[in-house]
Amino acid sequence: MAYNKINKLQLIIDIQNIVLDFQEDHTNEWIYSKKIYPVYRISRRTFYNYLSINAKKELRELLG
Repeated sequence: MAYNKINKLQLIIDIQNIVLDFQEDHTNEWIYSKKIYPVYRISRRTFYNYLSINAKKELRELLG
């Protein structure tokens, strides 16, 4: 089970890093429609849920 959680947290971190790279010049809506959805095929709701998760902290705690 931990293996799947680690992979999901790494996916969330990847998505959050993409948002950080483009956030200065673009809206979250543009980032979702142009950069996230074509690659990851997640819903808008999932995208915003992922942005609200402190994935780096959870991954650190999981890996101990």
